Amino acid sequence: MSNDNFISEINEELRSDRLRKFWRSFGVYVIGIMVGIVLLVGVQEGWTWWTSTNSAKSSDEFYTALELADGGDFAGAEKALQQVEAQGFAGYPQLAKFRSAGLLAQQGKTAEAVAAYDTLAGTEKNVRLREVALALAGMLLVDGGDVAQVEQRVGALATGASAMRNLAREALGLVNLKAGKLDEAQKQFQAIADDVATGSEQKTRVSLYQAQLVAQGAPIPAAPVAEPSAAPADGAAAPAAATTDAPAAETKPAN
Repeated sequence: MSNDNFISEINEELRSDRLRKFWRSFGVYVIGIMVGIVLLVGVQEGWTWWTSTNSAKSSDEFYTALELADGGDFAGAEKALQQVEAQGFAGYPQLAKFRSAGLLAQQGKTAEAVAAYDTLAGTEKNVRLREVALALAGMLLVDGGDVAQVEQRVGALATGASAMRNLAREALGLVNLKAGKLDEAQKQFQAIADDVATGSEQKTRVSLYQAQLVAQGAPIPAAPVAEPSAAPADGAAAPAAATTDAPAAETKPAN
């Protein structure tokens, strides 16, 4: 056996011996890490499957309730919505609560619907959903309540930067119109008209409200004041008006 082969075998044996020592010392940990990775992947995949399955189920139940309501089966729709509220997944229980309040309003149960929206506004953690609940309660109270009740719910929304501000202003304008407070109603409607975020449908409604107000004696809304044109810079001469020299009259020779 040559020296090179002998040295190579010794090195191979040393490497094998080190590997065996390493595995005896750390093999359990390596296996544990590998098992942990497999478990994490399995848990993630299982969670994804579980959430998607339950979300799909809640979605089906929720839309079944909507179909029952559209068909006039309010009792069946309410029962289905209660099922979603109790066992629904993701955001469907909250949607079911809002739709249940809407069902009450559809059936003319205004007081019960307002109470349901008030409960949502008092318990909802999401600021936007809380504002939606308040705005919907305010709109219901336009016919069934008074100015103070509507202001209690949407007054803060109408004066802030809320996404519900124009719906709140519309509720305040309508309830003030109903109460005969034409100036205040005009103020709210004009704020909607001046808001760049107002949609075309709401602008159309507001223009009709304002026409009714004018017919009842309210002042005509002031037209927006145009911005004055910029004055010419110092030392710059104003553009001269264009003039046209008239041709001299032709003189006829005397006979």
